[in-house]
Amino acid sequence: MPSPELSAVHIHPVKSLAACTVAEAAVEPWGLGGDRRWMLVDTTGKVVTQRQQPRMALISAVPAPGGGIVLTAPGRAALTVEVPEPGQTTGVVLHSSRLDVVEAAGSAHAWLGEYLGAEVRLVHLDAPDRRRLIDPAYARPGETVNLADGFPLLLTTLASLDALNALIADGDHAGEGPLPMNRFRPNAVVTGTTAWAEDDWSRLSIGDVTFRVVKPCARCVVTTTDQHTGRRGAEPLRTLARHRRSGKDLLFGQNLIPDSAGVIRVGDPVRVLD
Repeated sequence: MPSPELSAVHIHPVKSLAACTVAEAAVEPWGLGGDRRWMLVDTTGKVVTQRQQPRMALISAVPAPGGGIVLTAPGRAALTVEVPEPGQTTGVVLHSSRLDVVEAAGSAHAWLGEYLGAEVRLVHLDAPDRRRLIDPAYARPGETVNLADGFPLLLTTLASLDALNALIADGDHAGEGPLPMNRFRPNAVVTGTTAWAEDDWSRLSIGDVTFRVVKPCARCVVTTTDQHTGRRGAEPLRTLARHRRSGKDLLFGQNLIPDSAGVIRVGDPVRVLD
């Protein structure tokens, strides 16, 4: 078997919009550079994701110079959104966390709301001291995360996806497979391992950057959403429930916390340290 290596890197400039595939990314203590610094909220300030709006999968947000983004969607003219000027913040809710963010220009709210058919606002996490603390059950004191659900990075392996697709092929919804990796929205994809090898990792390095493997990733309805059409099915949750259940959680992938900074690149060697 070949040695493990990094086969893909993905960032999500706006939480729950389409992923951007990149050749390399800076690793910051709270996540990859350019990953999940923006998100959508509803009129009450609560986060909006593909859980509520599967059509968000059809919207792309590509990084622009200066930290801004360019929004595109089928049938819509592109919109460039600049980083908002520092100023008045607004309080929002991301799952169980409350945090202060800065709103984007009104044109971004209108563009996104018209496409989704719902009133939403685009907000930006503008300052390091506004990031959320990671669950102390898994993190060291003071470790923070960007606008990801809970942890700075998500890692998956191609061998585990192949194994999951084999299980789907043997099940009641075989016609829904094989599923692509984008259903799981990882940051780092690793090749050259055995299936489910990542379950036994506790520390690893990607190139020169080291990470702690802190918690398996519990999957939600977003994984059932076709990232190219926005339509939902039963898989992979039905198969994960049969084969990858831990209590109430259906598991695929591992959450990482960086122990060092640096840059990860496609082709980097992946070494299991513990």
